[in-house]
Amino acid sequence: MATSQVETVSTTADKAKLALALALALGALAGFYLLAKQGPVVQWSGLIGGLVVAVVVFLTSEPGKQFVAFGRDSWREVKKVVWPARKEAMQMTAYVFAFVVVMALFLWLTDKTLEWVFYDLILGWKK
Repeated sequence: MATSQVETVSTTADKAKLALALALALGALAGFYLLAKQGPVVQWSGLIGGLVVAVVVFLTSEPGKQFVAFGRDSWREVKKVVWPARKEAMQMTAYVFAFVVVMALFLWLTDKTLEWVFYDLILGWKK
């Protein structure tokens, strides 16, 4: 089993940026409720504006940059996936449904057989 080392180097500036981003997000949420008397346009613009600023501050920190890099790498990997053609997908779906039906019939038949053996033959309980 391969071991991978994870380095987490967190500077004071990154911690401050993360704390500021959290404070901005909480401030935006609090502002949304405090601005209730100003009307919905002011409420929502305050909330969205605060959250946008919080996201920008988060993305300037090292964890934010790593998050963006992870997103880019993930998107690159998704592009490498070879998706099946429609015909192949439909055939595989039909195989799965057929297997489910066969398995359901098998389990129902097994259940009824065991019910007949135990209740009718062994215990003698007739319905």
